[in-house]
Amino acid sequence: MLTMSRSQARRVALRAQALDGARPDGPVTMRRLTTTVDRVNLLQIDSVNVLARAHLVPLFSRLGPYDTTLLDRAAGTAPRRLVETWAHVASYVPTSTYPLLEWRRRAFEREAWRSIADAAERLAELDLVRSLVAERGPVTAAQIHDELLASGRTTPRDRVEWGWNWTTAKLCLEHLFFTGEVLSASRNAAFERRYDLAERVLPPAVRAADPVPEDDAVRRLLELGARAHGVGTARCFRDYFRLRGPAASRALAELVEDGVLLPVAVEGWDEPTYLHRDAVVPRRATGTALLSPFDPLVWERRRLESLFDAYYRIEIYVPAAKRRLGYYVLPFLQGEALTAMVDLKADRKARALRVVAAHRTAQTAATTPALLAAELRLLAGWLGLDDVDVVGGDLAPDLRGALAVPAGVLG
Repeated sequence: MLTMSRSQARRVALRAQALDGARPDGPVTMRRLTTTVDRVNLLQIDSVNVLARAHLVPLFSRLGPYDTTLLDRAAGTAPRRLVETWAHVASYVPTSTYPLLEWRRRAFEREAWRSIADAAERLAELDLVRSLVAERGPVTAAQIHDELLASGRTTPRDRVEWGWNWTTAKLCLEHLFFTGEVLSASRNAAFERRYDLAERVLPPAVRAADPVPEDDAVRRLLELGARAHGVGTARCFRDYFRLRGPAASRALAELVEDGVLLPVAVEGWDEPTYLHRDAVVPRRATGTALLSPFDPLVWERRRLESLFDAYYRIEIYVPAAKRRLGYYVLPFLQGEALTAMVDLKADRKARALRVVAAHRTAQTAATTPALLAAELRLLAGWLGLDDVDVVGGDLAPDLRGALAVPAGVLG
């Protein structure tokens, strides 16, 4: 069996996620953006907008400041290079990956949220929503709801209960979206999906692709997850596309048997662990980046603890008094270590990037404040914010001092 030090495994993981070195020079083109998405396989979508939309920050972490309209074009104009579907969760994926998830769309009864799966029984409403999308698409759920309300075929939304109290229109649209009958043609300024028929969204070659048998698709998806990790456990690889059940277990065994995944003993990692045969061990890792809570490198928290000795959780839904790190915390990657945990908020009204709290970790180095200050300035500029305001945390005094030094001047 191969053996690896924890440092080697960290560098493999960072190279697999394009986080092991300096960001590329020059402008970020559509080609560079889509190549990066192809490498990480998907971008998780979430409505949280404390700092920036969830799918935007992982690209900033790897590419630096970029024009976010590139992503809008890649997913929202023909010929589309990215498409929304259920992958890790709701995600943007390369159009080449979309056919590999057809089995999930067919298996909605076991794969979808219960409310989305149960909407299959709303036959009359589904037929009506289909016809409205065909006639009016691209169209938002709110627009479909208004159509149904005006015709007396639904009731006003109950706004007493916050959360997933979806309208009939939204439930039907999300069912049709999960099963692939309709897709997101684009997003509007409020980040609402604009639904349209799949045949009007997908590129012709993707529409014409033959169905991929479930076992073959799961094996390919598991391999993509393993490639994006470089090194990890079966749990890590399955989590990437949220694979489960016997098909995922068979896929793992086949990939090991075929030599695609190589058993490896990683220092301090007590679970069965595998190295993708194409993984590269860089001599060193030199990159710096703030990582979104929705970044693929930090999805699997137990892997993060095993490899990086870092406790990390997203605490948006944790009562304030019980939070250990903060509301919207980004780990700061410095080389191959996570040297700070930074709770950030974009105060757009004040045009300031608020560092609500900056926490030290066991790996915090003497150089961390200066490097973190440079990264925060870069992030603020990308977000169109003028200032960086540090509020609290045990790293705050040193970080304020580093920010007081003019940009470009070594502290």
